[in-house]
Amino acid sequence: MPVPPFPAAAGVTFTHPDVLAAAAAGESWADPETDPTRINWTRRLYTAAIPFELVDGRPVNPCETTKVRYGRNELGHWGEQVCADALVTFTDRAGRRWALMIERSDGHGWALPGGYVDPGEDPADAARRELFEETGLVTRTLLTRMDAPKYVPDPRASDEAWMVTFLTRIDLGALADFPEIEAADDAVRAAWVRADNVDILAVYLADVHHGEIFRAHRDLLTDALGPIAY
Repeated sequence: MPVPPFPAAAGVTFTHPDVLAAAAAGESWADPETDPTRINWTRRLYTAAIPFELVDGRPVNPCETTKVRYGRNELGHWGEQVCADALVTFTDRAGRRWALMIERSDGHGWALPGGYVDPGEDPADAARRELFEETGLVTRTLLTRMDAPKYVPDPRASDEAWMVTFLTRIDLGALADFPEIEAADDAVRAAWVRADNVDILAVYLADVHHGEIFRAHRDLLTDALGPIAY
């Protein structure tokens, strides 16, 4: 992992108006405080999934410099936002691997089902909850494997607001039929996608759904599925 400090972006300050409106409305995903120096950072620093630093009372992205130096860009949370994503796979009769993906409603492409971890919630439970809310798939009785927290290069991030995720892997084994799914909540569509490796997944999305992988999940999927073998 890179070690801060990083070169500062060109002093750009930006927080999307929707973020400010959500904060003013008291929506749970948005910090209502517009000035990060007035936040009590003690607990957030102590419980951070990936350690970060404060400079002049403002959080500093621990892994990258973005295009926005000050403000939250399109994210609602100052500093680290902890998420959980679910990678659900199965193998068909021909030995081909399939993964469950959703098309995001914000136009950022196709992603793994997932979302924010509620305060006090176990990340694996959050991944299963988001999986059910976005696809209708229930996997509570299945064994899962949860990866260590990983920084995700979210296109909505800034130098002061970023995303960290816990990837929960759920393998359904060998199946004769595709499990039924139905898109809901933040998902426009849900689909089983060929996923022998990340390159096959990307080609399948482009050819069948005219879509592309959500940029923040490209590295996650590459690590989990592997690149194409030449």
